[in-house]
Amino acid sequence: MIIEWNITKKRGNFRPVLTYTISLEDFEKELGLPQVVLESNIPEPPDSWSASCLPGKCERNGCDCTAYRIYTPDHKTGETSGKLMLPWREGSDYPEVKESFLKLRNNFEAVLKEAYDSHPIDVEGKLELSGDTRRHIASGLVSQRFLKAAGF
Repeated sequence: MIIEWNITKKRGNFRPVLTYTISLEDFEKELGLPQVVLESNIPEPPDSWSASCLPGKCERNGCDCTAYRIYTPDHKTGETSGKLMLPWREGSDYPEVKESFLKLRNNFEAVLKEAYDSHPIDVEGKLELSGDTRRHIASGLVSQRFLKAAGF
């Protein structure tokens, strides 16, 4: 799995935007892995629909942020991407992003190892009548064929 992200912010009262892409490698897709969903530590501002946060408003006034949910891609598509609005911060430092992606990777790796340890199988089988049953019906079949050949 490859996780790539970028945080950009315009000058001024604009909020930073986190864009990310998570891609599964071919061998991971072939294992039919479930999605790993994580309640991240990445803060979601109260009005994340807005690209800006004015002084004294929302997170700049002490309002609490919730957290975003992040997840790995479905094994059929193999890729997911997202665009998340981050809260405005004086220092523009967001260590939660890397921490959350690390946690997602660790959880994914546990699922990956478990799936990999489920070994493939290819089992074939064939059953025929047992010898005991063949002996039981053999005399009747021989008699029937003998009578049919004799014209009875």
